[in-house]
Amino acid sequence: MNRVQRVRLAMAATAVGIGLMSVTGCGYINPQQTDQQYSPSDGVRADLGSLQLRNILIVSTGAAKPGRVIGAVFNQSANDATLTISGSDGAQTSIPVKGNSETYLNQSTNPAILSTSGGAPGTLVSVTIKSGTDSSTLQVPVLDGSLKEYQAYIPTPSATPSPSVSDSASPSGSASTGVSMSPSTGATASPTATGH
Repeated sequence: MNRVQRVRLAMAATAVGIGLMSVTGCGYINPQQTDQQYSPSDGVRADLGSLQLRNILIVSTGAAKPGRVIGAVFNQSANDATLTISGSDGAQTSIPVKGNSETYLNQSTNPAILSTSGGAPGTLVSVTIKSGTDSSTLQVPVLDGSLKEYQAYIPTPSATPSPSVSDSASPSGSASTGVSMSPSTGATASPTATGH
């Protein structure tokens, strides 16, 4: 190999090295999306003291119509807790969650219903969540029956606001909605829904 070929080879190796450094350097400078927590579903997530809320949303047909809160609430404490959700126009519902357990609002026979959803389907509404001395305000999406997995949750005209959800459903319950939830990853909705 003559001197000219060695110089060309060295220049090519340098160019490849610089190219590799610029490609791998992007991860050093830019934040990685996989490091960010987010809700991979239609609802929102929130942590309130020992309670973890996942895939929380309201199903309703209109702003002045009743809205059913669905999602999951996980209690990471050994103590029983009560989650209170307050919406617009004094709408409120309470959800008891036993210690070290979970309550799936979409499987409950006693639904958590707000007297008014406070927003048209496709909008975000402000709700206040409270448990003990902890409270927070969330922007929660309102959805209607356009997606078939939520059709079964639209409150009927005979539905009345419930003061509380009285039971806690286990993941192995007989009702199935096509929505799977976990405290660390949120919830994902499958294309089909069963049950109810």
